[in-house]
Amino acid sequence: MTEPARFHRGHTDDLMTFLAASPSPYHAVANAAERLEKAGFRQVAETDAWDGTSGGKYVLRGGAIVAWYVPEGAAPHTPFRIVGAHTDSPNLRVKPLPDSGAHGWRQVAVEIYGGPLLNSWLDRDLGIAGRLTLRDGSTRLVNVDRPLLRVPQLAIHLDRSVTADGLKLDKQRHMQPVWGLGRDVRDGDLIAFLEETAGIPAGEVTGWDLMTHSVEPPAYLGRDHELLAGPRMDNLLSVHAGTAALAAVASSSSQPASIPVLAAFDHEENGSQSDTGADGPLLGTVLERSVFARGGSFEDRARAFAGTVCLSSDTGHAVHPNYAERHDPTHHPRVNGGPILKVNVNNRYATDGSGRAEFTAACEAADVPFQSFVSNNSMPCGTTIGPITAARHGIKTVDIGVAILSMHSVRELCGADDPFLLAGALTAFLER
Repeated sequence: MTEPARFHRGHTDDLMTFLAASPSPYHAVANAAERLEKAGFRQVAETDAWDGTSGGKYVLRGGAIVAWYVPEGAAPHTPFRIVGAHTDSPNLRVKPLPDSGAHGWRQVAVEIYGGPLLNSWLDRDLGIAGRLTLRDGSTRLVNVDRPLLRVPQLAIHLDRSVTADGLKLDKQRHMQPVWGLGRDVRDGDLIAFLEETAGIPAGEVTGWDLMTHSVEPPAYLGRDHELLAGPRMDNLLSVHAGTAALAAVASSSSQPASIPVLAAFDHEENGSQSDTGADGPLLGTVLERSVFARGGSFEDRARAFAGTVCLSSDTGHAVHPNYAERHDPTHHPRVNGGPILKVNVNNRYATDGSGRAEFTAACEAADVPFQSFVSNNSMPCGTTIGPITAARHGIKTVDIGVAILSMHSVRELCGADDPFLLAGALTAFLER
């Protein structure tokens, strides 16, 4: 960077605000949309006919958002440059019949979403947030951002085997949080409480998508505040950076040569197979409708997709000081070392040599350092929306992200400068 990144903490401060205000995918996309609205974007409904006018537009569907900016004079065959990310994180989600309890405790029945580190959810002060659906089909966001629930750990005196055998948690029996006292469990209590909290008349809520979250706010950590601890960095860190990059490009005095896009999907943590996931038709439909709204044909659509590039941005693994043997011996990404380029020759990541060149050019243009990540051959490699996006839409895709520790914990850890560095690289990519 031309200036040390530590002088640019304003971006990280804003990320902390975004993380705290986004306890669910529904809140995350609402907050992203609010930021884009301030940059001149406007929401378009999927049920309306679209026009081919220039400017910023976005579609909201559940916990997903697709936003794009059409420059003045863009041709129907103008290619897209896409930043892809996901809005969901592993957590505990409320079951259809949530009211439970035993032995004088009132509890909330939850189901495990994705692959959380279960031990990190023990003895945490938890709130509850998500989406409520009313009888008329409308939805309301709700966020009880105070200590409401807790998954209490068993005292060591009652399980001495923990010291020898380690903690073993049964997902069904041991992960149900308590939220009060009472011998009589009454069906409907939790939803009635949330109706009252959200100012909704009693009995109006007929559906819900609710989840728990730690109410501990994000915080700088370390002697020199060079680290950031917080929730849901996987992958709201990328959603925030992509939103900032798209808003910056749309607000610039120079017009981009391609059409910049942000696609933030839901349900990545459980396979992406939904109408709001990366394996669904949402992105392809939005891009095609944009082409056709500008008077394009199928030939224009094919030309646009052939020239399109997507950066799939998701968090990756920084080298762990206590488990360095779990990493590839020649690839040790470090926090505050810049974003990582993810490579896996078995296509768990979508990056190839030409994709590396694309990302290198963006980082060089932004004066941002970057690192390479590859898994230890003896360890299984995770995956992202990258291979799904490449295969489903036939577009060049490159997997990148920020290196963090404690991935899938209720509270993850990254370098405080890396979010700014990622946003700089994404902005340069969208401008190209």
